[in-house]
Amino acid sequence: MAVPTWERKTRVFLCVLGLCLSVYALHVELSRERNPDYRAMCDLGESVSCSKVFTSRWGRGFGLVQFFVAKDSPLNQPNSVLGIIFYTLQMGLGLSLSRKAAVFLVFCSWVSVAGSLYLACILAFVLGDFCMVCVSTYVVNFALLFTNLKRRRAIDGTKEKAG
Repeated sequence: MAVPTWERKTRVFLCVLGLCLSVYALHVELSRERNPDYRAMCDLGESVSCSKVFTSRWGRGFGLVQFFVAKDSPLNQPNSVLGIIFYTLQMGLGLSLSRKAAVFLVFCSWVSVAGSLYLACILAFVLGDFCMVCVSTYVVNFALLFTNLKRRRAIDGTKEKAG
């Protein structure tokens, strides 16, 4: 069994898009830390500001890690770094057709979707902001979950037919 063309193209597109969004988010956050007057392309107004979101306490470790380690601990990384790791993992493991890889991809996708829902609530109800980069990553995460679920079903279906 080979990876279907639609899945390969979809996974590459989603992972590259997710990586680009994550790298841009990291760039904005680091630029804003160096220069508080930095204005990102995605800062369109008071309530539509990516840099406001990325530099908030929820922009690092989902706002939760700082309760367990120091705020400036190496374990309290920007969410964008976690995104870079996630999309790289999705791309790399997407090359494997093993059932274990498929299960792990689905598990990681569910975690990313849970994180996306959590951060979307923070965005809407706590920060009262709209972040185009954030919302775009949420869409990418949901699309990767769908792609990974299709992969797992296909692998499970192949195993059943073979058995």
